[in-house]
Amino acid sequence: MIRVVLPYHLRMLAQVGAEVQLDIPGPVTQRSVLDALESRYPMLRGTIRDHVTRQRRPMLRFFACTEDLSLESPDTPLPDAVASGAEPFFIIAAIAGG
Repeated sequence: MIRVVLPYHLRMLAQVGAEVQLDIPGPVTQRSVLDALESRYPMLRGTIRDHVTRQRRPMLRFFACTEDLSLESPDTPLPDAVASGAEPFFIIAAIAGG
């Protein structure tokens, strides 16, 4: 069971709590987690990744085990602590301003 923590605006859109749990068959990667998340919560399609390119939206970041994984390949396996459910996979809204 994979735990995913969503930012407030995505929680409200999906009408879920701060954390969702997903079953991921096969390797646990950013791509497999986001595919499962968008499959279970179709209203999130296009909010985390672009519809066409499937690239991460610029104002979102991905973290796991205190590491920023935003620039990692989507097919890189996530840390074992995330794959086992001990640690969550965080989707965090970036803050811009000046």
